[in-house]
Amino acid sequence: MSFSNYLETEILDHVFGGAAYTAPSTLYVALYTATPNDAGGGTELSGSGYTRKSAAFTTSGATTSNSGAVEYDTATGNWGTITHIGVFDAATSGNLMAYGALSASKAIGTGDVFRIPTGDLDITLN
Repeated sequence: MSFSNYLETEILDHVFGGAAYTAPSTLYVALYTATPNDAGGGTELSGSGYTRKSAAFTTSGATTSNSGAVEYDTATGNWGTITHIGVFDAATSGNLMAYGALSASKAIGTGDVFRIPTGDLDITLN
């Protein structure tokens, strides 16, 4: 996953500029049908029972991973093909923190449930 411009600036300003940065108390995982980028963009799902879901993370070394499964509500309509995910600091709107492509795209239709198993959402710094 890549960090967004927003998070990169916050980290640099905190570490090298001495500006205070308060980490969000809750992080939310968003689903995309078109690629986001460092500035945001992409096409996040909307409607048909979709809402961002909160996620907790555990960090070990240079990697943080979701410490519990992230499960979305049952789709009440066709969500399309999920290609990317993003991590935000708010349930709606907010700031994109990190984003990345799924290892395999997943088509979600009416009645389907999208789930990210525990430990499958990895954010790594190298």
